[in-house]
Amino acid sequence: MRILHTSDWHLGRSLHRVSLLDAQAAFLDHLVATVRDRDVDVVLVAGDVYDRAVPPLTAVELFDRALHRLADAGVPTVMISGNHDSARRLGVGAGLIERAGIHLRTDPAGCATPVLLSDARGDVAFYGLPYLEPALVKDEFKASKAGHEAVLGAAMERVRADLAGRAPGTRSVVLAHAFVAGGDPSDSERDITVGGVAAVPAGIFAGVDYVALGHLHGSQALTERVRYAGSPLAYSFSETAHRKTMWLVELGPEGEIEAERIDCPVPRALARIRGRLDALLDDPALARHEESWVEATLTDPVRPAEPMARLAERFPYTLSLVFDPERAGDDPIASYAQRLAGRTDQQIAEDFVAHVRGGAGPDERERTVLRGAFDDVRVDATVREVNP
Repeated sequence: MRILHTSDWHLGRSLHRVSLLDAQAAFLDHLVATVRDRDVDVVLVAGDVYDRAVPPLTAVELFDRALHRLADAGVPTVMISGNHDSARRLGVGAGLIERAGIHLRTDPAGCATPVLLSDARGDVAFYGLPYLEPALVKDEFKASKAGHEAVLGAAMERVRADLAGRAPGTRSVVLAHAFVAGGDPSDSERDITVGGVAAVPAGIFAGVDYVALGHLHGSQALTERVRYAGSPLAYSFSETAHRKTMWLVELGPEGEIEAERIDCPVPRALARIRGRLDALLDDPALARHEESWVEATLTDPVRPAEPMARLAERFPYTLSLVFDPERAGDDPIASYAQRLAGRTDQQIAEDFVAHVRGGAGPDERERTVLRGAFDDVRVDATVREVNP
């Protein structure tokens, strides 16, 4: 069976206020063409179909057209909701849409009810595990703790129990939207940390033939059988070095896996440049970036006049301007910025406690309280977004 694994479309998303709708439409054209040209048997979309819970009408229309084209191609599609989607909104009409071969899996309670597809070798069971927000689904899965590993582990136990009751030789594919240990994140994924832990071990998916992951935006293989498709477009400058692809997976008669990366269209290259303004404007080596979307980091000790206008004369697609002035190592401003760089909200809060106490940081009980407060705020924001 030939499987096209995609994820993280994020329809409706922009890049530094530049609309990507045309680029997303071009990707979907490419996806449908690949389905036809490569004799794909099933398309998988591992979550984050939309960029937000209430997407703009233009994004909904683009999604609707894509579904019609996939249905017209006669190729089944299995998709799950991600942490950016409203599972309830995305799942509206799922029963009706299923008649056209589009299988939406947005309800955690249905994670052990597979989409069954067949080839000459027999059945393949596709299990859709939508994004599982631990605080919201722990009761459904009777998890002892509200953590990603606990709820995802409970969901996989249900999957394995269902699979064990099926005919011998039934092959299995799981779609999941999660941060799996060993994956390489970027700046454009929303933080899903719970209790100080974001990642789950890849071994949690043991017992299935292929795991089609979504959430991380870089295409990557954690193991032969556990892979991220990544996003089809770059959604932040942290993805400048990404090769945006889909996975074309051949699932053999005994569960063998062969995987090929199918490149996605690139609307415009991304570039990060750094240095003093005059040097950036004069450096001949930067000519290759003059048609790229650019993030420029200026290191001038004093902020130059009209930097964006001057940059745009050479780099007309400059989208982001960052100031990181060269400073002496003992400069208090520089040292403060360095202390904050790469630190989590939890770590910054703990540093603040230590600062106001004159050096004594929070004890374990206080760390737990801080961690719980951050988790509560994140979950509350999620609930408010999904149910405004």
